[in-house]
Amino acid sequence: MDAVCFDMDGVIVNSEEFWLAYEEDTIFPRSLSGEYPHTDEVTGMNYREIYDYLAENYAVTVSRAEFEGIYEDAASDLYGERVELIDGFLDVLDALREREVALAIVSSSPQDWIGIVRDRFGLDPLDAVVSADDIDAPGKPEPHIYEHAADRLGHAPADCVAVEDSVNGTESADRAGMTVVGYRDGPNADTDLPAADHVADGPDELRRLLLDR
Repeated sequence: MDAVCFDMDGVIVNSEEFWLAYEEDTIFPRSLSGEYPHTDEVTGMNYREIYDYLAENYAVTVSRAEFEGIYEDAASDLYGERVELIDGFLDVLDALREREVALAIVSSSPQDWIGIVRDRFGLDPLDAVVSADDIDAPGKPEPHIYEHAADRLGHAPADCVAVEDSVNGTESADRAGMTVVGYRDGPNADTDLPAADHVADGPDELRRLLLDR
């Protein structure tokens, strides 16, 4: 294992529980008429691509600009004030750094949202920080973002481990050729992650899977 790529939402910080509630209580009611998607359908996707997915599969009632604005209005408060680090995450980073393992964040969130989390919780130094906005290709569940991350890190995908908490994220990393650790805790504790090579149920098991390799 030469590198570990961490998704941000639901892996580094507990933001998924806030986003899931916000989607169910605010975003979907304000944006859709009729049937709503199951949150697993869109979790892990870039919020701009969520609009495309909903427009293709559901009855969208707002413009793209309005839809994106709903997410953007919530992000600063959510990442700046409400979310917390996953238990023991900084200790895991420190242990991997001691082993000279390259570290990356690979997220569907924009760089400015990632930056709030990096600054607030002191996550740097990192070897790469990759957002879906950085690639001129579809985001998760397509493999491009993880292929780009491996290239940035200078390692073959087969030598990288990706930690993901969503169906879309685990599929993306798997299709890129990485070893995938699915992370389940909190709102996704019962989520089936068939693309994962290993599944960690909570922070202690994640630490074991990453550090006992």
